[in-house]
Amino acid sequence: MKRRNFIQKSALATTGTMMIPAFLKAFELQRTVNPEAAHPIVVIIQLSGGNDGLNTIIPYQNDLYYQLRPKLAIPKEQVISIDKKKDLGWHPALQPLQSLYDKGWLAMLNNVGYPNPDRSHFRSMDIWHTASDADEYWYTGWLGRFLDAHCEQDCQAHTAIEIDDTLSLALKGSELKGLAMQDPRKFYQMTRSGFLKKVSEQKVKGDNNTAYLYKTLAETVSSADYVYEKSQVKQTAASYPQTSLGRRLKTISQMIQSGLSTEVYYASLSGFDTHVGQVIKHQRLLKQYAEALKAFVEDLHKSNAFDQVLVLTFSEFGRRVKQNASNGTDHGAANNLFVVGKNLKKAGFYNEGPNLSDLDDGDIKYQIDFRDIYATLLKKHLKADDKKILGKSFNYLNFI
Repeated sequence: MKRRNFIQKSALATTGTMMIPAFLKAFELQRTVNPEAAHPIVVIIQLSGGNDGLNTIIPYQNDLYYQLRPKLAIPKEQVISIDKKKDLGWHPALQPLQSLYDKGWLAMLNNVGYPNPDRSHFRSMDIWHTASDADEYWYTGWLGRFLDAHCEQDCQAHTAIEIDDTLSLALKGSELKGLAMQDPRKFYQMTRSGFLKKVSEQKVKGDNNTAYLYKTLAETVSSADYVYEKSQVKQTAASYPQTSLGRRLKTISQMIQSGLSTEVYYASLSGFDTHVGQVIKHQRLLKQYAEALKAFVEDLHKSNAFDQVLVLTFSEFGRRVKQNASNGTDHGAANNLFVVGKNLKKAGFYNEGPNLSDLDDGDIKYQIDFRDIYATLLKKHLKADDKKILGKSFNYLNFI
């Protein structure tokens, strides 16, 4: 049995086994990052379920928008007018992001997607996580392959942490995987049990599957020690909203300010599958996102840690342009995407909004391949070999 299949089928790879999330293969982290040796960091925020991009960035001067969404369209007087030249504005729940926009720290890319889009949550998310074509099935994520590529140079110097109980496919490489945890202290305590500690200290030689699992557990315990010890260095006093995303971004901020050698952080906000009664649900979710993101950026800026950080927000697809019979929207295709950073080359709207008179079977047509964005982040921010990681060449964009 191949190692990948063995890990997938093994009981040790089941979430929650002995309260260790999936025995994710983490790295032993040895070095401490100080302000003089700051490294680039990417923070990914995933809006799970398919965010309605058309009610996030709103073409409020377009009559078609109001005709196709008689009950869902945001009234013109409520839209936050951002760019009158492009006739685009924000959902009112995004008001907390106004200060980031005014400072030139926010870029918005419209019509992001991929050829032959898939409307299945699971399949489309797999495509975004792996950066594959729609007709390809890959078992490693784009960030996992970033880790694999760095392993050739120094396996001890790079890592990825997801603030969750399970690890997303995006962070799984063929040789290295990121670490999933909700709270460094609790994760550390889980690995302190006598049984786990004893097992992790066993020396099992060979290249078989059993040896691989023992090694994985040892690295997990070691990483838990490192993350817990380092994350105690800086406890932020900033005020965050008491929401799931607010707590997760606060944890990430403390890790960054404490000097962890982590280069990729990952967090998710779920609930965006708004088939029914969308108006109130969507408003609540966008408000949670905007308030948490604002607190996060302001916290990092005050601590002088924001210069090295780039935040990317995406969802697996957008929603249909026309509302459904349940006052909601169904699965769509292309969507908008947010990038936040202090050193953006092109802030504001990167491109024009969707053409509602030229749709693809009722869906917004994509203009920017999401892998162009990945390639840009890998090449320009993380200084990585994007072609090797993504498997082929994509366009570099000029937002950074």
